[in-house]
Amino acid sequence: MSFFRYETLKSLLFRLDPETAHTLAGIGLRALPWCPPAYEAMVDRYFVDHPFLRQNLWGRTFRNPVGLAAGFDKNGDFVRATPALGFGFTEVGTVTPRPQPGNPKPRLFRLVQDRSIQNAMGFNNKGAYHMAKRLRKLRFFDYPVGINVGKNKNTPEREAIRDYETLFKTFRDYGTYLVINISSPNTPGLRDLQNEAFIREVFRIGRSITDKPILLKIAPDMEAAQAVDLCGTAVEAGAAGIIATNTTVDYTLTPRAKDFGGISGALLTEKSRELFAAIGREFHDKTLLISVGGIDGPEEAYRRIRMGASLVQIYSLLIYEGPALVRRINEGLIRLARADGFAHISEAVGAEWKI
Repeated sequence: MSFFRYETLKSLLFRLDPETAHTLAGIGLRALPWCPPAYEAMVDRYFVDHPFLRQNLWGRTFRNPVGLAAGFDKNGDFVRATPALGFGFTEVGTVTPRPQPGNPKPRLFRLVQDRSIQNAMGFNNKGAYHMAKRLRKLRFFDYPVGINVGKNKNTPEREAIRDYETLFKTFRDYGTYLVINISSPNTPGLRDLQNEAFIREVFRIGRSITDKPILLKIAPDMEAAQAVDLCGTAVEAGAAGIIATNTTVDYTLTPRAKDFGGISGALLTEKSRELFAAIGREFHDKTLLISVGGIDGPEEAYRRIRMGASLVQIYSLLIYEGPALVRRINEGLIRLARADGFAHISEAVGAEWKI
């Protein structure tokens, strides 16, 4: 991508079915680290490594605060290539205990006029054993990696806790942090697990198995008060952080939406920001927050940081703008935070509520 404009690549990929395009892009990313000149050229072009942005979180150095959200790298296949896209960290998955094919195709759609994506993938992945093998090969690759975990589709809700227990055991020694995903709209009944009893139990079990930080990822389609209560329950139960938000099932956002699956990208910006503001106001000084959902540039990323995010993530808008977006966000964060008089990006975290 450093050798030609991303717009050229996008024009070719957008002629293909979205899932086919994703598969082809994945093949390229898997091959990229094996071509050092291309890899190094992309890192030089897109990766922003500046003392102003570096943070030590959970005992690991994040060289910049912009990460790749879960869903892009479902099987941990592209981790070595992620720095070449400019990201300071990545989150792999969602991974389930057993392999599963996901929902019937077509299940991935571009909402081009809305600069958004709609997906009904359904946690398609090769399972925890495959993911663990991939991550084992990264043992000496010094780069922060989150592991997003979820239950299998055919696991009854009453037995869901066993799936998460299996995943905690499998990944107890892998990655930088783990994320409990009970907020995807594409696994039937999953969002029903967003309740106090389940959250307390899953964190109790997780904390008994691993010392890795465990985070909770929440959906955007709940009232702010309910979200704050659930996050409070998670923090009390030992959550090391909150990720907000997952995709939305608010199909009124565009007349072009399907009536199934979750929407991400620019359509989610306002909804995600509003919910994150409520969470940030309450928890910016109590736990680590990661904001994701419709972050389309440095101004939006900086707003989320001022609202309490130590880290931000993107995915859908990467597809529309390419890795130059990641570079632009990181460079813009330095400019915007310095303009506000901050000597380091961490000083801007939660600044909105400290006035």
